[in-house]
Amino acid sequence: MHPFRVVTYNIAHGRGMLSPYQGLNTHASIRRNALKIARLLERLKPDVVALQEIDEDSHWNGRLNLLEYIREHAHMPYAVMGVNSQRAGDKPLRYGNAILSRHRIVAWENISFDHAEIGGKGFLFAEINAGHHHVVPFVNLHLAFASRRARLQQAEAVSDYLGCKYRQRQAEWMIPPILCGDFNNSNRGPDATAALFGYFQRHGQYTLHPEDACTFPAPLPSRTLDFVFLPPACRLPKSAVLRSYLSDHRPVVVDFRLPGARSH
Repeated sequence: MHPFRVVTYNIAHGRGMLSPYQGLNTHASIRRNALKIARLLERLKPDVVALQEIDEDSHWNGRLNLLEYIREHAHMPYAVMGVNSQRAGDKPLRYGNAILSRHRIVAWENISFDHAEIGGKGFLFAEINAGHHHVVPFVNLHLAFASRRARLQQAEAVSDYLGCKYRQRQAEWMIPPILCGDFNNSNRGPDATAALFGYFQRHGQYTLHPEDACTFPAPLPSRTLDFVFLPPACRLPKSAVLRSYLSDHRPVVVDFRLPGARSH
């Protein structure tokens, strides 16, 4: 069995803890904080990273491509970007979710829930070659903040999409999908996290990480909004929420073992 590490992290546009809105930061301060995020990821040595609220081309950081900047300084060879908010003009915006990987990304697709100019949400699906031509399906999502009804509709859209992908691609997949990201709700009560967990349980005894540690707000976390769903083929899972103040969320790290090579 092969060790594997996943990190999910809402980086809040790289603004850090200096202000509640990235437009109040200087371009230099966002760049410095993004470098700290990259160095944190470099130290963690993850196989795959799911990032939310990451910019590709936005005015509030001087149009710095945060994904490429973090990828380069974290020394991650592969990256894909899913833009869910986009605006042209004098103050352009392009941001959403991203996946960084040490392994080749062989296919990917972005699904936006609302195609907004600002505050748009969606999910990024990727197929990652974990070695020996074994494909790991991976989903990075960011659900709505203010509306439980919207989150439940978004969870249904994710379930429908993955149901279609599963029927089409399961013979090529090493394991059922790993799902992670910022769910903007806890795993307690009738909300999107519970709905998605129920859907995934149809594919075996998925586990949800972290089990009890809180991820938000970073200085004194009181809620768990960030999760990793692991399929049963991922063995010996261990998770941790890191004490970090580079965003208003804390990063979640999950270690597990992938199954060995299949016989042919």
